[in-house]
Amino acid sequence: MLFIDFIKYIPKIQKEKLLSSDAHAKMAPLERISFLKEINYLDKKPKKAAVLMLFYPKKGVTHLALIVRNTYPGVHSSQIGFPGGKVELEDLDLQETALRETHEEVGIHPEKIQVIKPFSEIYIPPSNFLVYPYMGISHEELQFIPDLHEVKRVLEFPLSLFLDDATISKVKMTTSYATDLEVPAFMVDKYVVWGATAMMMSELKENIKNAII
Repeated sequence: MLFIDFIKYIPKIQKEKLLSSDAHAKMAPLERISFLKEINYLDKKPKKAAVLMLFYPKKGVTHLALIVRNTYPGVHSSQIGFPGGKVELEDLDLQETALRETHEEVGIHPEKIQVIKPFSEIYIPPSNFLVYPYMGISHEELQFIPDLHEVKRVLEFPLSLFLDDATISKVKMTTSYATDLEVPAFMVDKYVVWGATAMMMSELKENIKNAII
């Protein structure tokens, strides 16, 4: 979809009702579905983080930015995600966390980003994080500058592929808590996007599709 067409739907996207756990469940690993409707994860005192789901034009066509994280000791090593990270004391709010981390990780200044709306938070049991996603857009072509300590590369996912159900597959993954676990996943440039990121993408996808119907 051309970016000039996509931005015409932004007011409708802003007004669309969030589908929360119903959308998350479509891309959730089976053992994670039980967590989606639980409210007692707050008893676990999770750490808070925020991420940015950023759309922008590339040669006039709408794209969504994802990152490939570098290898490091931790449960999210080498995974695909959105730019973002944990809340720091100097952050005024969660939106500022998402913008600051995006600037630090991929070099896009907050002044270039228009935040459209917050999406439903999602709890990540393995790391005990509660993640708050925000949708944003940039009206200009972007030159990403990845922080190579944290980000291996930036994936630029065309909106047309994101909205195409053919990009979703069932794949077997080996995780920190299971072997040969079959999970639903988005296939992005030969990368497998699953877990919390895929669940956030599911709500984002449903929100956009409902707005442009």
